[in-house]
Amino acid sequence: MTYSALCALRILGDDLKKVDKKAIVSSLKLLQRENGCFRCATSEEDDMRFMYCACVISDMLGDWSGVNKEAAVKYIVESQAFDGGIGLRIGAEGHGGTTYCAVASLVLMGRLDALKDYDGLVRWCVYGQGQGFVGRPNKPPDSCYSFWIGATMMMLGVYDLTAANDNRHFNLRCQTKWGGFGKYPDVHPDILHSYFGICGLSMMGMDGLRPIDPVWGITQRAAGKEKKKN
Repeated sequence: MTYSALCALRILGDDLKKVDKKAIVSSLKLLQRENGCFRCATSEEDDMRFMYCACVISDMLGDWSGVNKEAAVKYIVESQAFDGGIGLRIGAEGHGGTTYCAVASLVLMGRLDALKDYDGLVRWCVYGQGQGFVGRPNKPPDSCYSFWIGATMMMLGVYDLTAANDNRHFNLRCQTKWGGFGKYPDVHPDILHSYFGICGLSMMGMDGLRPIDPVWGITQRAAGKEKKKN
């Protein structure tokens, strides 16, 4: 929720000066486990989603003192599965969403080089597409993975290996007569898949959409990373 709130503030143009940054950073120290992963709250589960949130929060606030980077990187590296994907936690199967969280966290910590099987990860991502992206092998395509896996490939520098036309066609088929996007074609739309479906289309270069920052998961404008036009 802290990650989402900070993103919302950035999207709305807030400078975060009224945010109690010290309190947030202090709370991160309490949420990181000895194994390097993060919990969402002091008594709750820990997994790669909260690792990502902690890293983006630290980057947004410009203060990494709440994160033991060495332990975090070790945890991420050990969570890479035999097939190249990265799981929710150590020993779990590779998944599109958690692979994104892991790769983005490494990028934010400047440790993408720590991946033990870079080529395997690229292969896993490339094989995770057909008529759209899939989150796991043998699962149907789902519009939200156009962001999760697409952004992962962008961070890895291999977005040119995506089947852009097929993926664009799939996402557009997921848009419903009510305007929003569903996870599949011909299902009811929801906010999450509408957001990530549009993010995916932006990365595919669709006209009229603001460019996306693949690391923070918001527009480059909101992230303060938009390239100025000459």
